[in-house]
Amino acid sequence: MFVQVKLLQGYQKSLTYKVPESWDNNNLVGSIITVPLKNKVVPALVISTCKYLPEQVSYVIKEAVAKDVLPPDKYYSSFIKNISSFYFSPQKLFYNRIRKFVHTKELAPRGQNPGGQHTSQARSSNIQKIELTNEQQTVVDYTNPIITNPTYSPTLLHGVTGSGKTEIYKKIISHSVEQNKSVIFLLPEVSLSMQFEQIFLRQLPSNIPVFSFHSATRVKDKKLLWQNLLEKKPCLIVGVHLPVMLPIANLGCIIVDEEHELGFQEKKHPKINSKEIAIWRAKHYNIPIILGSATPSINSLHNTSKHGWKLFKLTKRFSGSFPAIKTVPITKQANGQKNSFRKNFWITKELESAIADRLLKKEQILIYLNRRGYSFFVQCKKCGHTFLCPNCSVSLTLHKGADKVHKLCCHYCDYKQDNPTSCSECKAGSKELLKRGIGTQQIVTILQDLFPHAKIARADLDTTKKKRLWGETVEKFENGEIDILVGTQTITKGYHFPRVTLVGIIWADLNVHFPVFNAAETTLQKLIQVAGRAGRQSENSLVIAQIMHDHPIFNYLNEENYLEFCKEEMGFRKETCYPPYGRFVQIEIKHVDSKKIDHDTQEIFNVLHRACEQHKLDVSILGPSKPLIYRIQKTEIRHIFLKAKSFKEIYFLLNSLYKNFPQSIQSTVFVVPT
Repeated sequence: MFVQVKLLQGYQKSLTYKVPESWDNNNLVGSIITVPLKNKVVPALVISTCKYLPEQVSYVIKEAVAKDVLPPDKYYSSFIKNISSFYFSPQKLFYNRIRKFVHTKELAPRGQNPGGQHTSQARSSNIQKIELTNEQQTVVDYTNPIITNPTYSPTLLHGVTGSGKTEIYKKIISHSVEQNKSVIFLLPEVSLSMQFEQIFLRQLPSNIPVFSFHSATRVKDKKLLWQNLLEKKPCLIVGVHLPVMLPIANLGCIIVDEEHELGFQEKKHPKINSKEIAIWRAKHYNIPIILGSATPSINSLHNTSKHGWKLFKLTKRFSGSFPAIKTVPITKQANGQKNSFRKNFWITKELESAIADRLLKKEQILIYLNRRGYSFFVQCKKCGHTFLCPNCSVSLTLHKGADKVHKLCCHYCDYKQDNPTSCSECKAGSKELLKRGIGTQQIVTILQDLFPHAKIARADLDTTKKKRLWGETVEKFENGEIDILVGTQTITKGYHFPRVTLVGIIWADLNVHFPVFNAAETTLQKLIQVAGRAGRQSENSLVIAQIMHDHPIFNYLNEENYLEFCKEEMGFRKETCYPPYGRFVQIEIKHVDSKKIDHDTQEIFNVLHRACEQHKLDVSILGPSKPLIYRIQKTEIRHIFLKAKSFKEIYFLLNSLYKNFPQSIQSTVFVVPT
């Protein structure tokens, strides 16, 4: 018996090896084996088997060395094959990702535990029993039978902020493990995964193994999880992208929390969407999937009305009351006068007064601004020059370091330079250099000046990258040791801060005019989510949204009106054939040479256009175009967009492209989920 394999890394063509006589030859296709290559042993994916040696082989056939032991998941090979086909990416890419992650070396220094606890640590079994509301119990009564007798049943849980979705998740997880089945629990970012891991470790029965599987997970815990999967023991696996790619023999249910979030979309090749993959996997494995959110995506809401998804609504908060919402113009006071008498332009009198009131009452405050750093950019007012990144097509953002020294930084390639003392173009002095815009760092400085006795902390990508430090910040805020927490979208997702009675949104319309079809939806979702952190255990809470310009979405900031916005937005999407009423695909082309990428992108456009005309496909081809950020780390980027009512025609067109265009062109396909 012989096998044809593709190396997981390196050499692209298939190679042939002899199968050792001691091996079981059943189910070899799709398995990972190690094979000799020159003077080393490397992993490879088996793509086919044959009884006789192929005639065209011109090299000495060596014998395979060993088989990687994978958890016995009978659906896994076909699942990976389907994903590979959809994303036009080789299967080995997906196998290699999991294998590399499981076998990676420990990076965290001794004594640090960025990935949280693992199951072998002591856990309490004296968990306070919580009585579910009627709305919560209805969901559990529906999901339990379809877990016991598995069936594919996508269920959307639309629960307002603070309505107790986590209590439902805990019941579903407990029931699944009782049925000897494992659960995947997906969240849109690592910091939130760490938070939920700790919640489940504290609140689930001690006999339920809880594992994390993400970039902050310790190698020791990854290996514990892998051994658990090999032994087919039921468990809970918490993460962002990776859990849905694991082979799991006894997978019984998938839960996707904050299902509306864009964090499920991977940024690197292949650009899979973990939520979409989770839905596919549930269908492929014929198991239930539960998707929860206080602001469900328009696509998911559409699926409940058109594609048979089950919809449950939690309309009441578990405790506390919805906050009062107030929008305040930044540029003018409510009486129409210019606010030159304010202490700071970015903090209106209304917000300043509300913060002072909450501090006096010993209550907590969240301040939200979806922009990190100190200022957006530095510009010379004499010649207009803006300091740009030499590697990326973005302006450099002013940051204040831990040593209080300002630096200009790129958020895309991490390039840094000292804060300029003169203009690099006209040589004007530092007095001529203006700091434009605002970031979370500057907001912290402003608040420290306004409220010198308040304890203030910051939560943005700069801080949450340090997983252990971020965990400590959250814990301190939960314990009341921090008065004001300033953050970006990190603080909009899923956190339960019971002492927060005021949320201030510094610049609510910052992203609403971003040039993408769903800008209004994603902006409103973030605003409602951050507003929902207020009043979790209070009857008197407030949200102040500061705005530069008015926009229709501010009519829906009260989350009880969210579905009205969705209904209006769906009308716009239907007219323009954007998802969920059509399929939208972005092709991204990359190259270091700007002339070559422009030539290749035009050639790709021509191939698509000819195929579209030849096969009479009803597909709109938009582009080629430069994205707003068209160069990252000295690599140029171009986009072509495909839009159609049916994905079938788009897929046919993409297939034609990959058959007729050189593979030397680095391109990826990003499919907007439906």
